[in-house]
Amino acid sequence: MSQSFTDIFIEESRELITDLIAALLELESEPSDKDLVARIFRALHTIKGSGAMFGFEAISEFAHHLENLFDRIRSNKMRLSKEIIDITLTSVDLITKMLDTPELPEELAVHKKAIVDRIQARLESDDVEMDIPDAPVAEQESDIRPEIKQTYRILFVPHRPMFTQGLDPVETLNSIRALGDVLILARTAGIPNLFDLSPEACHISWIIILTTCKGIDSIKDITMMLEDYALVQVDLIDDGQDDSPDYKKLGDILVERGDITLDEMNLALSQQRRFGEILLAQGSIHQEAIESALIEQKHIRQLRQAGSDKKETSSLRVSSEKVDILVNLVGELVTLQARLNQLSSQRHDADMVSISEEMERLTSELRDNTMEIRMFPIGSTFSQFRRLVRDLSSQLGKEIELTTEGDETELDKSVIEKLHDPLVHLIRNCIDHGIETPDIREEMGKMRQGEIHLSATHSGGFVIIQITDDGKGLDAEAIRRKAVEKGLIPHDMQLNEQKVYNLIFEAGFSTAVKVSDVSGRGVGMDVVKRNIESLRGTVLVESEAGMGTTVTLKIPLTLAIIDGLLVKIGAEHYILPLALVEECVEIRHEKIVSNGNNRLIQVRGSLVPYIYLHEIFDHDEPAMEFEQIIIIRNENRRVGLVVDQVIGGHQTVIKNLGAYLKRLDGISGATILGDGSIALILDVPYLVKEIEDSRMERSSSDQIKSTGEINE
Repeated sequence: MSQSFTDIFIEESRELITDLIAALLELESEPSDKDLVARIFRALHTIKGSGAMFGFEAISEFAHHLENLFDRIRSNKMRLSKEIIDITLTSVDLITKMLDTPELPEELAVHKKAIVDRIQARLESDDVEMDIPDAPVAEQESDIRPEIKQTYRILFVPHRPMFTQGLDPVETLNSIRALGDVLILARTAGIPNLFDLSPEACHISWIIILTTCKGIDSIKDITMMLEDYALVQVDLIDDGQDDSPDYKKLGDILVERGDITLDEMNLALSQQRRFGEILLAQGSIHQEAIESALIEQKHIRQLRQAGSDKKETSSLRVSSEKVDILVNLVGELVTLQARLNQLSSQRHDADMVSISEEMERLTSELRDNTMEIRMFPIGSTFSQFRRLVRDLSSQLGKEIELTTEGDETELDKSVIEKLHDPLVHLIRNCIDHGIETPDIREEMGKMRQGEIHLSATHSGGFVIIQITDDGKGLDAEAIRRKAVEKGLIPHDMQLNEQKVYNLIFEAGFSTAVKVSDVSGRGVGMDVVKRNIESLRGTVLVESEAGMGTTVTLKIPLTLAIIDGLLVKIGAEHYILPLALVEECVEIRHEKIVSNGNNRLIQVRGSLVPYIYLHEIFDHDEPAMEFEQIIIIRNENRRVGLVVDQVIGGHQTVIKNLGAYLKRLDGISGATILGDGSIALILDVPYLVKEIEDSRMERSSSDQIKSTGEINE
């Protein structure tokens, strides 16, 4: 058997197993869902059949036993139980190990036989009692309509005295608009001249083209109350089933609506001019009727064309290694394009400048499309944690539900892979340290079942991931005592609540009373912070005693290519991530110096702390009349970075610094400029921390000086 086919089978099996686990966990909470049972059965059947085809007979045989189990459940010959869910999840774990090692070691072979014996015992059992209760009948029967969008034409002709009867046709139009996508065409041919116009009469009628999946009953619910006040006619003009991009001809639409007769249409067709022009010439119809019919025709054709294009879209399986190679090549192309841009600007050649600009446009599009290939929804990672929460909460005797939000939020594949371990550590801590046992929660007036909520949202060039639990929260005083005990801080140091919470990320820190298999050894939270910072991200902890804790991760969308701001400090170039830059301001040097040790500048009515980057990176201070200050926003804080020169935007291909320089303070990477020189990428979170620490030191120093003056 070709190795490539074996690799394809293993990859597809892993995808099926991921879907299988998700379906099993859903089925546990919705045991009456026959669609989930069928989905699990199909996945097992596919693994069995593909395993036999590609030489994985042991996997095929094992999956066959599970398939028999769910075949009986599917046929209503056996009822679902928690034991069956447990057996299947354990079996899926074993199949995953068998994919890695087809020749099972002896201990796994024994484990496999024990599982098969349990499955056979269930198959031979006459016990059909269901440990998980049936869902109510009302929940089993669904009257939800299939998501098929149909298009209706609604003719809405209010009677003239509609206004005097206290009715507003706009309210009806807005109600219809809420049902789906609409085109509302006003028919103004009935408006008389100014001398005959009555302000109390409604002279306008409407044709509404509505595309919705709600059904005609929803439309009638809105229009039925207007029967005495308006003429309302609803016609289905597209049922959503026709794949043809064509639609009715203009004449057919006009006859169907009653705008012209069949004879008038045939008379017009007997002439050689365009149909609409003929009708206008013979006075059969008004111009706006033709325009509204053409709009309807165009709308349906576009709708069908979009549906046809969507159905023709297919996916292509490509190895991640090939995508990584493509991203690296695009990165080199971006660097080369920057060199071409710089060269064309130096030579002042109009033709070369034109070529460079076109090259920049194409490179930018290629970069964006290539990065989109590597983007994956984070929901695939979130779904893996349902199993973790289920197993660990059961082990600790707790009742915990995992909820998610923003599963469709996309991140670079490499970022998602590196996020997995930090998220596992955080969720395990929520389960072990955060959420209480059911009895304790009841005593505190809480629901017996705790909740862990995972959410993801886009914010500029970043993704914000939050892990929230409704447990007991963090004990700031206990954290402080433990930190003093371990020598992490002096006993007389004053820290605000946020800095106290940050102590949990110190290596070896733990407030657990006893060490368990889950946590308490002080290993994990320091790994979380280190891994997040390696992604150029930040961690923020918020907590309220007795109410719960929220950990917020702010992660860049990608680690390969970013939009940066190129600046100069001394003779060196540096890059700032453009997503963090709020604005650039220019202030006289004397105005800054006059602030003394406080190092605050006033920007648009608010005081902003700042720092000289030439001090951080040991450059000589230039004598400049004006200071260039870049205002950045990080974790809802605004800070200023003083540089010598702001050069402009720069497409930045991120390069690693290597093993010897990767721990360099204030630097997160490097990039190659168009002239071949190196520009360092600044680590903004570090610089923000540097500003805060310097402010605290100056504040403490001022306090000491002040105390000394008083004592004297």
